[in-house]
Amino acid sequence: MKAIQICETGGPEVLTLAELPIPEPGPGQVLIRVEAVGVNFIEIYFRKGVYKAALPMTLGSEAAGTVEELGPGVSGFEAGDAVASVSVLGSYAEYALVPAAQLVKVPAGLSMEQAAAAMLQGMTAHYLAYSTFPLKAGDTALVHAGAGGVGLLLTQMASRLGARVITTVSTKAKAELSREAGASEVILYTEKDFETEVKRLTDGKGVDVVYDSVGKTTFEQSLNCLRPRGTLALFGASSGPVPPFDLIQLSSKGSLFITRPTLWHHVTTRQELEWRAGDVMSWAVKGKLKLRTELMYPLAEAAHAHIDLENRATTGKLLLEP
Repeated sequence: MKAIQICETGGPEVLTLAELPIPEPGPGQVLIRVEAVGVNFIEIYFRKGVYKAALPMTLGSEAAGTVEELGPGVSGFEAGDAVASVSVLGSYAEYALVPAAQLVKVPAGLSMEQAAAAMLQGMTAHYLAYSTFPLKAGDTALVHAGAGGVGLLLTQMASRLGARVITTVSTKAKAELSREAGASEVILYTEKDFETEVKRLTDGKGVDVVYDSVGKTTFEQSLNCLRPRGTLALFGASSGPVPPFDLIQLSSKGSLFITRPTLWHHVTTRQELEWRAGDVMSWAVKGKLKLRTELMYPLAEAAHAHIDLENRATTGKLLLEP
């Protein structure tokens, strides 16, 4: 089978197309034929060596596909089932193994491309809006990268919960996408200082929560945008990691809360996984959640996908097709 591997860490050029044997499922595992692969920043972190892993490594963790073979002890799935997961072991490939406990069935009416686009970003938006800072009517949220994959989904969920959503984007075209997703106000951070604009839009009060996937370049100002006892949910670092800072700042800025959540700690049980994945995929089928899959690249062009994602040249979800 064909797969994208890295034998050393570095830039997009380290992604190589390799020919590997099709893996055999062990106890509790399912072999799937991969049909659509989600491209995410976590693969860029592994590629760069920010996250450590043994090399050579087949990248990827999110995919949708068809069950090919069941390992010993697996029940609840059959060959031919349409499935998806964010725990695929090396999803940048034509075949991959998945722990059965982390696999969910794709409902009728949802394509493989939509399923791959919905899982990681959709469940991330879900835990942010429903668990990290459970939004309610009357809350005001600031969402950075409002036209990104998570940003568009989070904005839809937040606005449906009755929250006022302010987003930051880089272009007018992205601003229009953000408004279509339900943003009340959109700030072009390339033209205006977002901290100044947030304070103006909230009459100086600040927002209840900032959902920040950008990190280094937005962190300090994100804290300044919060109301007293507000929450900063830092769930990514597309601009780089946040430098060390003195926790006393949280007191001086208004007894603030800060958290660094990850999806993996929000799908630790089968019940929680099925809740989040079930909500996201059923909303997508019913049209209550609009998925934006902007680009699908051939597997061999994974490096191109990484370049586009790092350059923030895209909106919505990027996919690979094996």
